Amino acid sequence: MRNIKLFLALITLLFAIVIITACAPDREEETNTDSNQESTSEDTAKESNDSAEADKPEELTVWANDEEEQLEAIEKIAADYEEQNDITINVVPKSMLDQLDELSLAGPEGRGPDLFFQPHDRTGDIVAQGLAQPLDISDELLADYSDASLASVQYDFEGSNDMYGVPAVIETYGIFYNKDIMDEPQTIDDLLTALEENTDASQDKFGFLMKPNDLYFSYPFFKSFGGYIFGGDIGEYDTSDIGLANEGAIEGGELYQSFFGDGKIPPSTTTDVIDGLFTEGKVGAVINGPWSIPSYTEALGDSLGFAPFPEMDGQGAQSLVGVKAWMVSYYSDNTEWATDLALFMTNEENQKHYFDVAGELPTNTSALESIEDPIFSSFSQQIENGVPMPSTPQMSQVWEPMNNALQFLAEGEDPSSVLPEAVEQIKTNIDASGAQ
Repeated sequence: MRNIKLFLALITLLFAIVIITACAPDREEETNTDSNQESTSEDTAKESNDSAEADKPEELTVWANDEEEQLEAIEKIAADYEEQNDITINVVPKSMLDQLDELSLAGPEGRGPDLFFQPHDRTGDIVAQGLAQPLDISDELLADYSDASLASVQYDFEGSNDMYGVPAVIETYGIFYNKDIMDEPQTIDDLLTALEENTDASQDKFGFLMKPNDLYFSYPFFKSFGGYIFGGDIGEYDTSDIGLANEGAIEGGELYQSFFGDGKIPPSTTTDVIDGLFTEGKVGAVINGPWSIPSYTEALGDSLGFAPFPEMDGQGAQSLVGVKAWMVSYYSDNTEWATDLALFMTNEENQKHYFDVAGELPTNTSALESIEDPIFSSFSQQIENGVPMPSTPQMSQVWEPMNNALQFLAEGEDPSSVLPEAVEQIKTNIDASGAQ
C-alpha cells in the first residue's frame, strides 16, 4: 500500500513538471555575456524614461494676477512652455488679493493651483497658513537673479531658513521731477532747497511734495541714519528688536519733520493731491514708484525726469524693496515641474517679454540691465540700494502706529516722544496678535 502511494506521488510530480515546462515562454538561449549586459542596460534606460514620463504631469495650473497686461504676458509665456514640454498649462486669472483665501479652501479639495503669485511681504502669513512649499533650487539656477530679490523670498520658519518663491517682479521708489522746474536732486538738501525756493501754497505750487503719513515712502529718512524696522538678518527677523525710535531714527524723524509746516508741505497732503498737482506741472518733485510712469509720462512728456532717492548722511538712501514671486502650492503634487515652470517664466528672455508687455521691472539681472528707458534704468540703480520689506507676519502691526506717528511729526510734534510711543504701540499690537 505504501509503495502504491509513493508511485502515485511520483506520477503527480512528473505531470506537474511537464505542465510548467509547456506553459513557459519560448526564450532564445543567451550565452554571450556582453550581449546580456547590453540588454540589461537598455531595459534600465527604458524603465528610467518610462518613470520620467510618468512623473511628468499632463497639466499644470497657474493662478496669475488678473490685470490685463500681466495676464497677456503670462499667457504667452505659458503657451511657449506648453509647446516645449508637452504639458497643458491652465492660466487662471485671479486677483492677488483673493488668491490666499481661495487657496486655503480649494487646495485641500484638490482644486487649487500648482503655482500662485504673491507679493513677498505676505510670505510669513503664507508659510504660517501652510499654503506654500519651500523650494530646493541650485545656486547655479539662481545666479541670474538680483540679490535683493532672492533675499526677499527667504524666510525662517521653525528654525529653517528656506526659499519660498521664485522672484518675478521687483519694485521700489525714487524721485520723479519736472525738468522745467528743477534740476535732478542729488542730495536730500537739494530737495529741501527746491521746496523752499519753488513753493507758493496760495497758487498750489510746491517745489516738492510727499505724503505725510506713509512709512513705505518715508523709510529712507530712518534707515539712512541707523533706524530699522526689525533686528536680525533678512528672513530671520528679531521682532522683539524694533529700531524705529533709536537715536538714528529720531535724527531721521527730525529731518523728515523739517519738510512740513511753515509754508512747506501741508500736513493734510494726500496722494490724489500729489498726483494731481504734479501732472498739472505745479510741483517740482514727488516720491513714487514705477507704476506711476504711464500717467506721469502722458502728462509731462519729455519734461519728466527720475532720480534715485537722494543721498542722506553722505550715502545712498535705502528704500524699501518689494518683490512679487511665483510660489508653489503646498497642495501641488507636481513640485518639481511647477518650480521648473516658475524658473522658465522668469528667465532672461521671458522677463524681457514680461517687461515689454506688463511694464514691471525684472528680477533677472541681465533683463534688468538691458532696459534702455532712462527712467526704468534709474529704478534699477535704486534697487541696488534697496532693502527688502520685512516678510514676517508681525510687519502688519507696524504700519498703522508708524503712519500715525509720521502724521504727528508732520504736524510738529516732538520726534523724541512720538517715535517711542509708536514703538510701544507696535509691541502691544504684536503681543495682542499672538504672532511672536
